[in-house]
Amino acid sequence: MALTKKILMIDDDPEDRMLMQDMFAELGAPEVAHYEESGETALSYLDTLSNNELPSVIVLDLNMPKLNGTQVLRLLKENEKFKDITVIIYSTSVNHIEKEQTLKLGAHSYVIKPSSYEECLEKARYFNDLSSVIAKQSQ
Repeated sequence: MALTKKILMIDDDPEDRMLMQDMFAELGAPEVAHYEESGETALSYLDTLSNNELPSVIVLDLNMPKLNGTQVLRLLKENEKFKDITVIIYSTSVNHIEKEQTLKLGAHSYVIKPSSYEECLEKARYFNDLSSVIAKQSQ
């Protein structure tokens, strides 16, 4: 059974979540993503899913209260059930140390949040296309 929610987006900023929701709708894929506002709620949500319901891609903000993106990434990669999910760090930070640290922890890539409509649409297309490729590979 093909899943509708191929992407889990974890971002504490409601505007960033809504913007990405609009971009997926613009791409004709309004139902592709599930959104969580914190690392804690995202981990709880993932725990409720069976293995064949897991997202193929997690888009993870770095700068969040309580559990930051780096901590969430570490917890995901230490968990047998979640360790193989592709995680993309999605941040405004251009800090090379943070980037290197997250890549070493197992992040697939580090994407800087866009500053224009066109860039935002491009990022949404990248997330959607990557999730489709990964979902097909795992069938």
